[in-house]
Amino acid sequence: MSKAIKAQVKLQLPAGGANPASIGSMLGPQGVNLMKFCTDFNNGTKDRKGDVVPIVLTVYVDKTYDILYKTTPASNLIKKYAKVDKGASKVGKEVVGSITMQQVEEIAKLKMPDLNVFELQNAMKSIIGSAKSMGIKVIN
Repeated sequence: MSKAIKAQVKLQLPAGGANPASIGSMLGPQGVNLMKFCTDFNNGTKDRKGDVVPIVLTVYVDKTYDILYKTTPASNLIKKYAKVDKGASKVGKEVVGSITMQQVEEIAKLKMPDLNVFELQNAMKSIIGSAKSMGIKVIN
């Protein structure tokens, strides 16, 4: 028999950087033990330092929880590979950086588990679209 679910909470936190002050208002009302969650999250993401990690936290009625770790958002990966802090403020008129098709392929391979596509080529098209909408040029 499965446990009764109290809530599902979606969060984006810096890898290894969860602390009770930053998540208390989101998880406190669900009855989650904040210190235990922070320890579990930080240990689970210690190998991804510097990345933002989206999670889906399933909280059960008995105050236990499961953490489902997702891949880093495509926009963050694109900014990381292009070595820029933020996207263009005037998209279509301004280019703030560039990435190569090889980098697009690497990002697509990382994102495949979380994308709604089955082929690498389609995942790459999605990443290229995201890059263009951020003012990042894709070089062949």
